[in-house]
Amino acid sequence: MSVDLPVRATPQLTDAELTELTVARSAYEPKAGPGLAWKAWQSAWPKLLAVGIALALWEVVFLSGWKPAFVLPSPGSVLQELFDRAFRPGLFPGTTLWEQLAKTMSRGVTGFALAIAIGTLLGVAVVQWRALRLAIGSLLAGLQTMPSIAWFPLAILFFGLTETAILFVVILGAAPSVAAGVITGIDEVPPPLLRAGKMIGANGLNRYRHIVLPAAMPAYLAGLKQGWAFSWRSLLAGELLVPIGGASALGSALSYSRSTGNAVWLLALMIVILIVGMVMDAIFGIFTRRIREKRGLTGAI
Repeated sequence: MSVDLPVRATPQLTDAELTELTVARSAYEPKAGPGLAWKAWQSAWPKLLAVGIALALWEVVFLSGWKPAFVLPSPGSVLQELFDRAFRPGLFPGTTLWEQLAKTMSRGVTGFALAIAIGTLLGVAVVQWRALRLAIGSLLAGLQTMPSIAWFPLAILFFGLTETAILFVVILGAAPSVAAGVITGIDEVPPPLLRAGKMIGANGLNRYRHIVLPAAMPAYLAGLKQGWAFSWRSLLAGELLVPIGGASALGSALSYSRSTGNAVWLLALMIVILIVGMVMDAIFGIFTRRIREKRGLTGAI
């Protein structure tokens, strides 16, 4: 004997309800993000606009005749010189632009890497031991405000006209900023996070590796960015004022172009130095955005 169960009628939705349901569903469906090319353009166009405005103002000043052409050349002649030096180096005797850039960058990266290691260890030590903070906390602040160029006479006295003298000044220029970033970042770690790490057994080095340093990363990255700026200034100032190392670099080429009155090449070198600074700022910006995105700090409301 079979029992026929009553069939429940399916409720019919009106057209208005179907439309509302479709709109609500589409709001929760993942949307394809903008392509890589569009993101690159969105990031590049403000910089390109700023460069265009700067070149236009430069051209206006050149056409005004405020300075003679051998002192203030036109943007076109400077850009042509830069293009020839970069892509037709056989036209010019001596060290090429790429070799000069490689020499300066190798000095800067080496000195900055040493500054990161020294500054990070010093910052952790200052936070770990209160007596050390009381002893050298204000000294670090004083070193940050001291012009790096003031260290060069002492560096030359200690090490002579060598690569070590450059590294000495670059480290002194960058390490205090790195240490300050570490100290600020660790001081701002929320105490509940530290207590939670202690409850799960994060002690000693594991406490810093898995809890403290990741939480302090934004301030640490800001210290690294500032440290690179100081080290880059120190490096270029040293190469500009004293021929350390005996090899041609951006700073020494800048000094030579000034002494020979080659304003076209001098301005081209300044553009190269500016481009390097903008590239490094973009690199630090990428890391900063990734950290903010991981923490949900996208800036959107």
